[in-house]
Amino acid sequence: MIFEGFVEAESILLWAAFALAIVLGAAANKTNFCTMGAVSDWVNMGDLSRIRAWLLAIAVATLGVVIFESMGLVDAGGSFPPYRATELIWAENILGGLLFGIGMTLASGCGNKTLVRIGGGNFKSIVVMAVIGVIAYFMTNPFPDSDKTLFSVLFYDWIRPLSISTVSGQDLGNLLNADNAVMTRLVVGVVLALAILVFVFKSADFRSSRDNILGGLIVGLVVFGGWYVSSNVQVNVEDEMYSLGSYYGEWDMVAESEEGKPAVGAPLSPQSFTFVNPMGQTFGYVKGGVERSMVTFGIMALLGVIVGSFLWSLVSKSLRFEWFASVKDFVTHMVGAVLMGFGGVLALGCTIGQGITGVSTLAVGSFLALFAIVFGSAITMKIQYYKLVYEEEASFVKALVAGLADMKLLPNSLRKLDAV
Repeated sequence: MIFEGFVEAESILLWAAFALAIVLGAAANKTNFCTMGAVSDWVNMGDLSRIRAWLLAIAVATLGVVIFESMGLVDAGGSFPPYRATELIWAENILGGLLFGIGMTLASGCGNKTLVRIGGGNFKSIVVMAVIGVIAYFMTNPFPDSDKTLFSVLFYDWIRPLSISTVSGQDLGNLLNADNAVMTRLVVGVVLALAILVFVFKSADFRSSRDNILGGLIVGLVVFGGWYVSSNVQVNVEDEMYSLGSYYGEWDMVAESEEGKPAVGAPLSPQSFTFVNPMGQTFGYVKGGVERSMVTFGIMALLGVIVGSFLWSLVSKSLRFEWFASVKDFVTHMVGAVLMGFGGVLALGCTIGQGITGVSTLAVGSFLALFAIVFGSAITMKIQYYKLVYEEEASFVKALVAGLADMKLLPNSLRKLDAV
């Protein structure tokens, strides 16, 4: 996709993100594609159907990225956010994933589900999105009249030194064979994706579930579509091709004026769908006066999911307005939103951003974040369930120990509450 001008090229990128996100929002609403719901089904009922749908999305996105990257049609190396960075921020991935997993359970859904709920008429989710957006914005942007961010104040000094430096990148391709990382990623990605597909489709129940298959396929294809479009929009400057990011980096050399120049260049890099950072970008966009120069792929994706979900709600006549049931419900959702804001930025993404988009790049940090998100959500559900069943008898510690014992992470002899 080659264009003669930057504005035209960027507009195509933004509208493509919006269009893909409409499909994502409609599909997630129609098929009830929900990571927290998938974990809940698994933890509370032993049902892996929606987990399999999520895994199907991972397999589809991964196959698309590794195959098209080997053909030079996808560039996931210099992405935004930098999934394959040479610094493996493992502690941030794990801590952020845990916080996000706990938060999404308390707030009734991950970033994508929050947007889907907004499109379905859930006003609680608007408040949740706003809180996430404020936290995410100030995690990466300084406070007014300051050079300090929430990240620099609360986390940087003690957590960033724990990172591990790698020579060329922390994805499986570079770690296993840096001399031929592209081909290694192709082999590893295809093998991993095929193994996932075998696991997914060996279930007769899953094979008979049209919604779960449809949800997994569409979400995986949309994530791959984001990678493809953002990797292939180029600007022709006197027969020399520039990506949007490289054009921005050499703006003074290739552009005739400042007209149409975005406020920042990083969001012009190859990328796909993620939703916590875009919530922060949306807050910054509104705070900055709704300037066209501040519109990003992420903001358009966020709006697209809401619109897609809303359209499906109208078609299916499922639009339902909802508000907080009580003060306790409000407080629980606010705590969850705060944790999601901190966790999503620390982990470099959410259940879609790291769990599918990041994993499709085979970045080790993405796998760590994914496992931490699932664990954080699962153990929170276990604690909630034990406290519900045993009421006053179940202290937080007793419920935690019982939950960890259920998950085979502690011996049964340590539990004070009988398994339920």
